[in-house]
Amino acid sequence: MPVKSAHIDQFLLIHQARADNWRAVTSLADAWAAKRGDRAVLEAALANLAAAEEYHAYPGERLLTALRERIATDDAGGTARLARRISNGLLTHAYRGRAGEWDAHEEMSPDEVADIMPPATGEAGGHRPYFEVLFVNSQPAERWPAFAKEIRRLRRREDAFVYEPVIVGSFEDAVCAAVLNPDVVSVVLAEGFPYRSRHDVSVLRSVLDPLGETDSPDASALRLARALRRIRPELDVYLLSDRDVESIAGDPAADAVRRIFYAVEELLELHLAVLEGVQARFETPFFDNLKKYARRPIGTFHALPIARGKSVFKSDWIRDMGEFYGLNLFLAESSATTGGLDSLLEPTGNIKRSQEMAARAFGADHVFFVTNGTSTSNKMAVQALLAPGDIAVVDRNCHKSHHYGMVLTGAQPYYVEAFPMTEYSMYGAVPLATIKQALLALRAEGRLDRLKLLDLTNCTFDGHMYNVRRVMEECLAIKPDLIFLWDEAWSGFARFSPFLRPRTAMGAAADIEEWLRDPASVTAYEKQHAELGDSPSDEMLLATRLIPDPRLVRLRVYQTNSTHKSMSAIRQGSMLLVKDVDFHTVEAQFHEAVFTHASTSPNQQLIASLDVARRQMELEGYGLVMNAIEIALKIRQAVNEHPLISKYFRVLGADQMIPEAYRQSGFKDYLAPGSNWATAVKAMREDEFYLDPTRMTLVCGTAGFDGTQFKGLLANQYSIQLNKTSRNSVLLQSNINNTRSDVAHLIRVLVEICHGIEKRLADGGEAERAAFEARVKSLMTDVPGLPNFSHFHELYRSDAGRTTPEGDMRSAFFNAYDASLCEYVPLNGAECDRRLREGPEMVSANFVIPYPPGFPIMVPGQVLTQETIDFMRKLDVKEIHGYEKARGLKLVKPDAVAAKAKR
Repeated sequence: MPVKSAHIDQFLLIHQARADNWRAVTSLADAWAAKRGDRAVLEAALANLAAAEEYHAYPGERLLTALRERIATDDAGGTARLARRISNGLLTHAYRGRAGEWDAHEEMSPDEVADIMPPATGEAGGHRPYFEVLFVNSQPAERWPAFAKEIRRLRRREDAFVYEPVIVGSFEDAVCAAVLNPDVVSVVLAEGFPYRSRHDVSVLRSVLDPLGETDSPDASALRLARALRRIRPELDVYLLSDRDVESIAGDPAADAVRRIFYAVEELLELHLAVLEGVQARFETPFFDNLKKYARRPIGTFHALPIARGKSVFKSDWIRDMGEFYGLNLFLAESSATTGGLDSLLEPTGNIKRSQEMAARAFGADHVFFVTNGTSTSNKMAVQALLAPGDIAVVDRNCHKSHHYGMVLTGAQPYYVEAFPMTEYSMYGAVPLATIKQALLALRAEGRLDRLKLLDLTNCTFDGHMYNVRRVMEECLAIKPDLIFLWDEAWSGFARFSPFLRPRTAMGAAADIEEWLRDPASVTAYEKQHAELGDSPSDEMLLATRLIPDPRLVRLRVYQTNSTHKSMSAIRQGSMLLVKDVDFHTVEAQFHEAVFTHASTSPNQQLIASLDVARRQMELEGYGLVMNAIEIALKIRQAVNEHPLISKYFRVLGADQMIPEAYRQSGFKDYLAPGSNWATAVKAMREDEFYLDPTRMTLVCGTAGFDGTQFKGLLANQYSIQLNKTSRNSVLLQSNINNTRSDVAHLIRVLVEICHGIEKRLADGGEAERAAFEARVKSLMTDVPGLPNFSHFHELYRSDAGRTTPEGDMRSAFFNAYDASLCEYVPLNGAECDRRLREGPEMVSANFVIPYPPGFPIMVPGQVLTQETIDFMRKLDVKEIHGYEKARGLKLVKPDAVAAKAKR
């Protein structure tokens, strides 16, 4: 049986490939034991795993040595049994809590070998979380087993956690171990190690080079510490040195190190420091206190009858709700903000501490927990940062909460358009040239001082991620104090992936912050300034990769994320992240925004889930996000390479989701021929837009289904849930909850649906085939054009620029409250067509938001054009917010508004 080699440079499939390779080794061992296989093939497969296995604690050198010895002595049966034990241990993680899994000589019963189920979700007992610590040292490899034993002897019963050492001896191996092993939570560096790995494995280079770690005379522990923290900032790094530790501690480069030890000090202190570091991330201040509160006998005389559960469990009529949710839910309910709890509106205790820990985890200066969803987070940010008359450059295709925020605050939106994907009835993201053109137009109008905010969605619903650093740097080159609001509702988990983090607001802000501190930044700016001259033309500025003046930049970045959309938080759990050097100037109004929008009765369990979600992501987020990416790549591969499924369905690649002009690296897709780790990382660094691999646009129009229809079919007949659709596609998104079983279920369902299509076409004859082809044509070819924002009516542009499109949306919104100022015109009818031809102009009185696509195609004060009306008429979706079919389009009558204003 041939083994497919899965090198460690196989892009983003490195973790699942390990388990698959061990299952392949097991199959080869079983075949050899049954005299159906070749020992040499088994040995080659095991040798193929050797280098990467050194980066993991389990199975470890003892079990691997035992496996090789059984092969060498022709013990085929023993080899098969031990290989299966190892493979099952990796699959179930049983080695984390079962000491016998590490014993090479312990034979398991047939029942135990067959039992590959993980521990039950309700299993109680003395479970201690397991992790691994990476030790990087210069000792000879033959001394590593003795050192590992010494580390294990430090374990105590009272330790809250248990860990296993992973020992490597070079800079290269340390970086590879951190990348390949998600169980590594802490790193201990002892000085004196070389740069190169002791293994002559060429694929190491393809792991290290794309990460920016190339051979250098500097192989110091501090350089390695910085490299590891850049790849995985959640890691605790400790340094052992026999040099002048006081001087090292004072080195700015030591910021990446949690603690420095003098090398001759006993190991117990290091052991305790490692456990303390993990405990600092494991702590969940609010959740911990909520659990304590639930265990106390409390008398409740506040307005929350459900608290403590008495009204539920004593009732004959609603006891089933208590039995369904369990007692703890009600014991932990309270409207109190004292007695161990805290106030979300003005936190001073454990909520404040939880938010500070979230800020540390997400790379922010401040974090606000929000229990009303990211819609509220967005409105809070817009209200706090904008005042009436301020201008905000806004993606017209952004979530409706941003538009409503503009209405509430009275700011004037300057709408910019994303690139269209007309074939799939969706928009992408806003090109940087469009954004720069907007800033330059405002500057030409003398209105740049009125511009306060750039408001963009990243990543978009469909997975488009901006080159966030480049966008911010080039905008800051034009307006050094511009504030940025990045709506990252769909990609909060991206912080914990080294491949996605640079494309996040906080990741890019950290990179810019580091660049601003580097003296070379001033040199780079002055060089470009000399090349451009004092008065470069707009054309030159648009064509140039602009560098801001670091001496003028005020870095002000805000990010919202729907924690519940990508992490383990309860629905509506959101966070608002702040990295703003001038936050003190807006802090007061920020708190006013919190008071305006936050509930005075927030859900305790929701707050606790935000606390716990942070803990999980700090301690295992890297592995969870890698798993989500791997699941997505498995789905892409399984759909697009299946001979039957690919006839009717396909997952769109980056080359179909992002126009070539915005893929400067030439990247086509994750699974395209020639794609690997290096090409994907190159695209992430260079391309204007990058496709989040976890968001998969599955085209279903080629199977004769519109998006809404296919979504309903999957939900009602196959128990597969998804939420976003377009005219001819649905969005699949992998998350930290998905497993390979989910992939298998999806593929089997798609196969079944395809068989049904094939049978229907075969049985229905020519008439059925013609009807199917006509349906596909209507969905894939006869698609409506996507309307752009037209313009605000002049009535709402009295304070706008001559050539810039901003307008007073707030006034139009509230004009709609007065029925005497409004009228209705049927969408389909002669009157609507006459008005488009002859006037007077039709002016929208409200937001009109079809689902899909889920963004406003009309906003208050917008003049309606033929383009928008044609799109509305071709829509075949059931859900259109702001439009009543029976009454027609709600319009503002400008003449009536003007007449009222004169009275």
